[in-house]
Amino acid sequence: MNEDNRHKIWTLIKEAGNYLEGQLHDHPKGRNAYAHVVICVKSKFNASFKEIPDVQLDEVLEYIECIK
Repeated sequence: MNEDNRHKIWTLIKEAGNYLEGQLHDHPKGRNAYAHVVICVKSKFNASFKEIPDVQLDEVLEYIECIK
């Protein structure tokens, strides 16, 4: 993924993390909303958001919006 697209995804991940902060189920070690979003993306696309092909940008952005 090119730098501009990575920046777009990271910005949306931060927005989703801000939205989810405090809404995730309690966990003994705490629950990091930002990590939760990143893990969901990695699980869905079988790759780090930095490694997803540029052609899937819209699909990734839509998925992150759905997580919120």
